[in-house]
Amino acid sequence: MHPAVSFAGKRKVVTNLKIVAKTDKGKIRESNQDAYAVGELPNEIAWAVVCDGMGGHAGGDFASKLAVKVISEKITSCFNAKMRDSSIKNLLDSAITAANIEVYDTADSHSEYYGMGTTVVCAIVRNGSVIVAHVGDSRAYIASGDSLNQLTTDHSVVQDLINRGKITESEAEHHPNKNLITRAVGIDKAIEIDFAQADLNDGDTLILCTDGLSNYVSNAELLEDIKDGQYYAFADRLVKRANKNGGGDNITVVAIQTNIGE
Repeated sequence: MHPAVSFAGKRKVVTNLKIVAKTDKGKIRESNQDAYAVGELPNEIAWAVVCDGMGGHAGGDFASKLAVKVISEKITSCFNAKMRDSSIKNLLDSAITAANIEVYDTADSHSEYYGMGTTVVCAIVRNGSVIVAHVGDSRAYIASGDSLNQLTTDHSVVQDLINRGKITESEAEHHPNKNLITRAVGIDKAIEIDFAQADLNDGDTLILCTDGLSNYVSNAELLEDIKDGQYYAFADRLVKRANKNGGGDNITVVAIQTNIGE
């Protein structure tokens, strides 16, 4: 897990939020088991949730949509602009925990949904900073100029192998267990959630995505597709790029760009 970024100095004021999103089933899959939701709250605050379902056609689709619904409702009903960062983290924690209970209980009581689960990455952006919570291998990035900072660390078999020094980053790209995750919403009664926090500078873009993007679009390609600042085209371009590069999975992209004053 990347260390949290500490905040110091003058308070940042977001003067404009630009949000775009797109989901696509890709070129190989018969259905789209990804789901997402985005929204804005008063005082230039944005939130987003992205999920990638697993557990067969019916199960994966249901799990991702249910998790998005529960998390979205929790954020929109409970968020308060006066919350401290620690309270926002607690809100995201309780939202994902509630989703985990809903998905787990549904799978436990309906045999057709047995074994279903979903990844999740969700974020709240305010005052020139972002707080991210995630489970699984859906990711959050900050694109800033010519650099791309991955805020999340995959909960996956391959990432565990990298962490233990068993394989390299380049070997991981083509590893046969690349798609096996070690955590998911709805698989167990208890869930472990990771968090990240970072500053956003003027013109930075927060990207939330499923592995249908990250497995098929390189960091360099991602930056290339958003470098001109035409935010309204970001999600569409990245989905098209993933499909051009094979489109072997469902693809979901949320992009949030900020304009910041002091």
